[in-house]
Parts: sequence; structure tokens; C-alpha cells
Amino acid sequence: MTIQQLSIFIENKSGTLLKVLQLLKEAKIQLVASTIADTVEYGIYRIICSEPSRAYVVLKDAGISVALSDVFAITLDNEPGRAADAVKILSDEGIGITYMYSFLLGGKGILIFRTDNPERTREVIILNDITFISDKELKIVTSY
Repeated sequence: MTIQQLSIFIENKSGTLLKVLQLLKEAKIQLVASTIADTVEYGIYRIICSEPSRAYVVLKDAGISVALSDVFAITLDNEPGRAADAVKILSDEGIGITYMYSFLLGGKGILIFRTDNPERTREVIILNDITFISDKELKIVTSY
């Protein structure tokens, strides 16, 4: 129901993003999805990857400020409006989404998000029979 996500704090200056990407490349860690939220001085680079625990160690050992956290990952049919349907289910239950991003994987939409009430979110996902993806499934899909 949840997968691990890396949140990397990087300065907004030339070369800092490249350093992170080079380290992951050298470690042969496959990126699945990523997004950057920035401010004037720094950015938060969120990554879903094939081996999040190993990626965390690689980045931490290189002196990069990184956090590993659990986020929800649900699968959606690749049709217009499916993300809106999923968010409506959560919203109708009074659950707030603190951030969200999405991507396509194997012909399915994947919605990654964090909420203000993880326990209730788990209950709602189960009660509404919403399909989710696990870290193990991501690793199988991304292995080469």
C-alpha cells in the first residue's frame, strides 16, 4: 500500500542535481519517477526508484541530505479522470493530500501521495478496494 520515497534536499545551484543523478547512475539504481519542488535557495527532489534503501545509503555516504519515507502508491486505469475519482474518495472522507505526483508504469497510472491522516487513508484504500503497488512490485518492474 505504501512504497519508499527518497526526499533529497539540494541547493539551487548548478551541478547539485547532477551530483545526485551521477551517484545513482554509478550505483546502477533505476529511477522510476521523480519531481522537484523548489524555493529560491533549495529544492526537494523526491524520487521513486528500484532500490530506495540502497539509494539512501549511497546518497547519505556522499554527504547528501536525504530522507526515506513511506508514501501511498495506488494504481489507476489509464483513462481521463481516474486521478480525480481517487482523490474524491479521499476528500469525501476528510483526508487532506499534502502532496501528489503521478506517472505511467506498465500501462497503468500510478498516483503517489502523502496525506494528513495515514491510518485513515489505509482504511479508505482497503474499504474502497483501491489497487496499490508495493516496493517489491516496483523492483520487479524495473529490473533489467
